[in-house]
Amino acid sequence: MSARTVSSKALWATWAALLVLLGLTWTAARFDLGVGNTIIAVSISGAKMLLVLLFFMQVRYSPRLIWIFAGAGFVWLLIMISLTMSDYLTRRAVSPYDRAQPPTQAPAP
Repeated sequence: MSARTVSSKALWATWAALLVLLGLTWTAARFDLGVGNTIIAVSISGAKMLLVLLFFMQVRYSPRLIWIFAGAGFVWLLIMISLTMSDYLTRRAVSPYDRAQPPTQAPAP
């Protein structure tokens, strides 16, 4: 049984693609696109994650059991992000002016 590995040429091409995606991330951060910045940044980071996972971690040519465990790690990440966001999004906005004011004393007669 011979294990299939990623070629050196593919690793260098993946490294070059990661550098291009890094440049895209930097370029996208220089522009104010509102919510578009977040969408672009998450999309680019997802592409970088897939490249690292498939080629540098050599999951592409691994048995299906490795794919299941890699997918389970991704599902766990989604669970953690959704729990964090559900906590964050259900909080009210806090302003420095929302502090409780000290009670005022009525003047003594």
